[in-house]
Amino acid sequence: MSASLFVTGFSREFPTPDGPLLAVSDVDISARPGEFVALVGPSGCGKSTLLRAVAGLDVQHSGFVRVGGEKVTGPSIRRGIVFQEPRLLPWLTVAENIGFGLRRRDPDRVAELVRLVGLEGFEGARPHQLSGGMAQRAAIARALAPAPEVLLLDEPFGALDAFTRIRLQEELQGIWADQGVTTVLITHDIDEAIALAQKVVVLSARPGRVAQVLPIDLPYPRDRAGEEFVELRRALLAAFHLIHDPAPVRTTR
Repeated sequence: MSASLFVTGFSREFPTPDGPLLAVSDVDISARPGEFVALVGPSGCGKSTLLRAVAGLDVQHSGFVRVGGEKVTGPSIRRGIVFQEPRLLPWLTVAENIGFGLRRRDPDRVAELVRLVGLEGFEGARPHQLSGGMAQRAAIARALAPAPEVLLLDEPFGALDAFTRIRLQEELQGIWADQGVTTVLITHDIDEAIALAQKVVVLSARPGRVAQVLPIDLPYPRDRAGEEFVELRRALLAAFHLIHDPAPVRTTR
């Protein structure tokens, strides 16, 4: 089951020796149940700060975060999160890591997720025996194990090589289509955002504000060399002032 997500009037300050530092300012973001949303923006604009707030790992902010109509006040298995590093427990097997967050042992659920992420035959392997891509597959399966309403992805493929990253992006799109979970992805990779998301939210430099919301209406799987994909890439590059004269595309503010 998936849920709606609403971030309303979100701001976050951090103390520094020189006084409060405003990292994120008055951000509004929403996702429909089952929608895939990507957040892109320069380093330090507060993307991870936003994600941690949605996860309930940081509640020292102003504004509101609601999932399924309920205010987020702390961590919950209703919201799964995957970080840039897999963060698997080294003393557990792949199957044990995937099932770690379940309230009761459920071998059928673990076996289902092992198949979903393509780790058949590696159920008994330890994290040190896995490649980076395989470890991240296990981390995604672990986040999905309790059947969360929202899946949060904090640059999950950022540490992988380009070929593995593209392959896992395609696999993630299939997992999202299979599970139907509301998904929020943080990424610096513009192509990744366009390939996966139904909506891309562009954040400005610190303090992070919503600069642009770009709907992505392309069918899956997406042709990265196609004309519409290239136009969307140009629009996002222009949003970061990396090129000029973007192709006209429909955006919202």
